[in-house]
Amino acid sequence: MVDLRRARWLPVLKSLLIVGLMLPMAAMAQLRIEIVDGVEGAMPIAVAPFAWESSESEPATTVSQIVSDNLRRSGLFDPMAEAQMIDRPTRPPEVNFGTWRLLRVDHLVVGRVVDSPDGFGQEIEYHLLDVHTGRILLSQALPVAPGDFRFASHRVSDAIYEALIGIPGAFATRIAYVVATGLGTGDELFELVVSDADGFNPQTIVRNTQPILSPAWSPDGRKLAYVSFATGRSNIIVQDLFTGQNRVVSSERGINGAPAWSPDGRELAVSLSRGGSPDIWVIDLENGDRARQLTHHWSINTEPAWSPDGRFIYFTSDRAGRPQIHRMDTSGDGIERVTFDGRYNARVSLADNDRFLAVVHSDGDNDFRIAIHDRENERLRVLSDGRLDESPSFAPNGSMVLYAARYQGRGVLSAVSADGRIRQRLVVSEGDVREPAWSPLIR
Repeated sequence: MVDLRRARWLPVLKSLLIVGLMLPMAAMAQLRIEIVDGVEGAMPIAVAPFAWESSESEPATTVSQIVSDNLRRSGLFDPMAEAQMIDRPTRPPEVNFGTWRLLRVDHLVVGRVVDSPDGFGQEIEYHLLDVHTGRILLSQALPVAPGDFRFASHRVSDAIYEALIGIPGAFATRIAYVVATGLGTGDELFELVVSDADGFNPQTIVRNTQPILSPAWSPDGRKLAYVSFATGRSNIIVQDLFTGQNRVVSSERGINGAPAWSPDGRELAVSLSRGGSPDIWVIDLENGDRARQLTHHWSINTEPAWSPDGRFIYFTSDRAGRPQIHRMDTSGDGIERVTFDGRYNARVSLADNDRFLAVVHSDGDNDFRIAIHDRENERLRVLSDGRLDESPSFAPNGSMVLYAARYQGRGVLSAVSADGRIRQRLVVSEGDVREPAWSPLIR
């Protein structure tokens, strides 16, 4: 019989399993996020300290601090420092709106952490208030699995972001990336790492002396597909983050590369050469990993990406003479060229619709930057300002693009908003960071 007290926790515990059970070893270093550019005139908001009314011990990092940091990191909000708050309400009736208007705050978040009414875990009760009208814009009581206030705080941040911006937040997500150390020394080490979107809780999934490339998240956030050279040649591996089990799904002669999950998680689009030029294939993960070939061309065809509705596959091909993005249906028919601006467009990542494509772009000047191609008006906008930017990955809400860059001679991750106004840099204390992939939304 199901314990009804625990049944309400199942969605939360499922999300936490992604953190708690996928981890064979701890990562070497945590990503540190530096805000390079934010929006001028960002929205002033205050997240008052949440009251701790639980019988459990309060964690060192508070809910209000995490929420405030998340909103600041988005570049769209300017949270008030706690030291500047002359009033610290925890419930709407305690709010003196005149005080907050004098402090020139547009919105206020108040809340408290209490023991769950069913005696299992805690709840975060919080309210988002419009300081100018006095209206309550959002009120929720969010269950928190024991010991995981950071993930719950990210979910609070997502809800506040969506209430004020109008699109889902992406704070309660994760990123995968590769950290390379010892390059050129003969003691090279490559780690596939997964962390929270804010860089906390880094965990190493795979560690090897041979390169690891192209991590890709399954639609449910449960698995990662990636390319490994552990055997001396390329293999495509699917890793279950819940169980720690993995399996090789392609080890063909020649190139095995660039895995991309179908929206239903049943197939992988990949690039296989089988001794000839690379072509796009689709591997059926539910029927013995059988593969079918979609492109049949002498050119290089690689880096596939599915459209969100699963009807099309975008890919990089130099069949027109130089690398450009092309599109076909999932039977391999109807191939059409998509990008025309510039001499080089590759490594496509799609937003949560079929309109915006993030690509690695070059005009032929040996500078490679991240750009967004708008399929509706056929315009391309360059977003990054580096010289060797690569591997773009859209946030699941389409608001940001994560990519690999060079900074002070090292590989780092960078993030830029889809409109180019917000920029962040993510670095580790040691090694080069590369090959980023943003997870889907975790509910």
